[in-house]
Amino acid sequence: MTEPNAVTRALIVVDVQVDFCEGGALGVEGGNDVARRIADLLGSDHGYSHVVATRDHHIDPGPHFSDEPDYVDRWPPHCVVGTPGQQFHPALLRAPFDAVFDKGSYEAAYSGFEGTIGGEPEGDTLAQWLGRHGVTAVDVCGIATDYCVRATATDAAREGFDTRVLGTLIAAVHPANVPGVVTELAEERVEWVA
Repeated sequence: MTEPNAVTRALIVVDVQVDFCEGGALGVEGGNDVARRIADLLGSDHGYSHVVATRDHHIDPGPHFSDEPDYVDRWPPHCVVGTPGQQFHPALLRAPFDAVFDKGSYEAAYSGFEGTIGGEPEGDTLAQWLGRHGVTAVDVCGIATDYCVRATATDAAREGFDTRVLGTLIAAVHPANVPGVVTELAEERVEWVA
């Protein structure tokens, strides 16, 4: 049984999918390397009580998909359910995830806390799952730093989890924006671990 004041830390792996790595529909520079380094971490004695993942799971997300993307709110089609691009990066296909949270079936969704197991409305949310498993703290890694990683970490802190972002296990759409992201996260009480 967990002691009342003990820290039970989980790792949240955000959207390390084929379409977000080099060669994918929205490939982020450094995505393949991040996938391999996360796989190396998961293959080690990492010390996390639980490891979960989030995944873009688009069926018909409305204006989130656009033929004229602005790469801020409107994007080319990506991570469409049933396509190879929606799958986890090959380095993570055998990853020991305790649960996977799918998000964005019919609308834009950046935070893993918007997802559910199986992407179904009645599925457990990430916050529910973590709470039921006694998690009090989370580390966040994955793709992309300036979108889904930032949103997931921010929501984790707002949900009351002691939250850190692992700065060596992320890749950004716009790397020049990362210093601003670090500042925003600090304002939300999210620690950046370099």
